[in-house]
Amino acid sequence: MIPLIPLALGVSLAMSPTPSAPVPFPVSQTEWRVQIGDRIVVDTQENQGFLIHRDGRYLQFPVATGQRRFVCYIGRCYNARTPERTWQVQAKDIKGDHITFGPSGRFLRLFWKDESTPYGFHEYGYEERMFDDQPRFKSMGCIIVKKDVMDLLDRTYAVNEGKVDVVTKFGVEEPIRLAFAQ
Repeated sequence: MIPLIPLALGVSLAMSPTPSAPVPFPVSQTEWRVQIGDRIVVDTQENQGFLIHRDGRYLQFPVATGQRRFVCYIGRCYNARTPERTWQVQAKDIKGDHITFGPSGRFLRLFWKDESTPYGFHEYGYEERMFDDQPRFKSMGCIIVKKDVMDLLDRTYAVNEGKVDVVTKFGVEEPIRLAFAQ
């Protein structure tokens, strides 16, 4: 139910239950145009990503996130589950390992509290295998995307001058509201 606020002269205004969040509107990948202020939300339960404009338009895409177990990788032993956090993409690297990081080697690094982390967005050398199997909890903690989505994320990073807000959460009911939460 939307509450009404009575005003002088008998006029009422409907107040949105969440006035700070824009109205969600899905957009196809062919219609999507990168904009300043775009944000990213990743639902690590459903392995879905959302690229979101300030006006509420969004593009939904599949992702692969961290394995639900302890692993030993690159000299560390840790729980490979993708952490739930509010991050920011602040750096782009090109990695030489074209299996782990895909043909382009692009890696958009996630920062937490302005500190570099080992987490980020990247492609994978065997994309079909990664995305055909279910469930997609296969990474060592990073968020793996398909090449066409990586192209969009790369452009988003460039248009936003190297700073893109990202939220990762296990179970997301309202990605648009989450993207704009203070």
